[in-house]
Amino acid sequence: MKMKTKMCMLAVALGLGLGGCLAQHNLHAKHGRTSIVHLFEWRWADVAKECEQYLAPNGFGGVQISPPTENIVITKPWRPWWERYQPVSHNLCSRSGTEQELRDMITRCNNVGVNVYVDAVINHMCSSEGGEGRHSTCGSYFNASKEEFPSVPFTSRDFNDGICKTQSGNIESYQDIYQVRNCRLVGLLDLAHRREHVRDKVADYMNALIDMGVAGFRVDACKHMWPEDLHAIYSRLHNLNTTWFPDGSRPFIFQEVIDLGGEPTKASDYYELGRVTEFKYGARLGTVMHKWNNEKLSNLKSWGEDCGFMPSEKALVFVDNHDNQRGHGAGGKSILTFWEPRLYKLAVGFMLAHPYGITRVMSSYRWNRHIVDGKDQNDWMGPPSFPDGSTKPVPVTADGGCGDGWVCEHRWPQIRNMVIFRNVVDGQPMCNWWDNGSNQIAFGRGNHGFIVINNDEWTLDETLNTGLPAGTYCDVISGQKEGGRCTGKQVTVGGDSRAHFRITSSDEDPFVAIHTDSKL
Repeated sequence: MKMKTKMCMLAVALGLGLGGCLAQHNLHAKHGRTSIVHLFEWRWADVAKECEQYLAPNGFGGVQISPPTENIVITKPWRPWWERYQPVSHNLCSRSGTEQELRDMITRCNNVGVNVYVDAVINHMCSSEGGEGRHSTCGSYFNASKEEFPSVPFTSRDFNDGICKTQSGNIESYQDIYQVRNCRLVGLLDLAHRREHVRDKVADYMNALIDMGVAGFRVDACKHMWPEDLHAIYSRLHNLNTTWFPDGSRPFIFQEVIDLGGEPTKASDYYELGRVTEFKYGARLGTVMHKWNNEKLSNLKSWGEDCGFMPSEKALVFVDNHDNQRGHGAGGKSILTFWEPRLYKLAVGFMLAHPYGITRVMSSYRWNRHIVDGKDQNDWMGPPSFPDGSTKPVPVTADGGCGDGWVCEHRWPQIRNMVIFRNVVDGQPMCNWWDNGSNQIAFGRGNHGFIVINNDEWTLDETLNTGLPAGTYCDVISGQKEGGRCTGKQVTVGGDSRAHFRITSSDEDPFVAIHTDSKL
């Protein structure tokens, strides 16, 4: 043990493998669960209920929650979603609920084996134009123009103004790594993480959440922070709460780093610190599903590292996230969202069937789209709210979906059942690939599961080697296995592991998936 500690200290001292001893790539998911869901802008009370009533029974490993810190209240436009990304203190009160409601939610989710991952905004405080006074979710005083945040406390010396070399104080060129990491991101006050005081205060905030029982963090805007500063912060973090996690468990870290290539700031700079968000995944998959740039599904035979993505053991992947589903972030118009449900389900189905990376499912709300010159004028809109700005509860409808403006993609039966599919096939290799050279593909996961997708404009009618044991299986896309019968299509696998599949181009959901737990 002493030798291992000395080796870790030596690696840090030499600047080798910045996070090699932090071991923060482990999801810590329980009961064979493999995927997490982002319940974007949900209230803590609703998250707790969802963990107990839906996520745990349906095999979700964890939930990413919106930033819990006290943030500025913005009224022009009226309570936009992005006000959550403008903190004014580390107090744990937001429009999702109070600190006590947050604590209760974390406990209840952990008690049913669903981990909680916090969206941590630690790169910056609110915009310098955020004003002065108590226009915040807890009513704490702050003065953004003077860079005074007494509730933390942070003062003007805790920000990077002195080392940012641009005239505006903002990032003006993403080709300059010093601007990207030392200057303000769209006017947000950039914290000086080189200062021990800032490192300590950020770590104190994260440790308070770890002690409550969270399993880890999605760390916002990591490309705007120096890796060595993040290493210093992460190394201060406590081990996970032993009420729910094994002794010595480190918090799971996944870092938002937008790297589509062409910039000096690289996702690889952060690999050793934790997982990294692979933004090329959703951008490329959307292009393939749209059949743009002569892309086709058969090209997906080479996927993951084979097509230039980061190593699978470093990646957290998603079809869309809260930024790029609104046209921000990365990927542009290629990003698939709930607005295109047919293709979206195909893309999420493929993601959950393929072994690459750790997968995150999005759960959204609707807003009033208003497109002018290709730009959505209402992409700022916050969650479904009452006239006073408070967030509405998430009502579950009779068919198991959600109402009142909440989309709840994770409750779509096809996506839910593919989350279960991924759990069943976890650890099994890709095998039995088939394609027609166009937009019809199929592949298996060992002898545990098989998926067939038709994104062509003609019928798929093939007998394929599934690799599965003989028997009758329920397709988990058109239905599922219930009470010893199939509520949707049945697939008969012969003694030679072969089965016949027919998927027309007009099918509501033109894919079929079967796995060993769906066998009659």
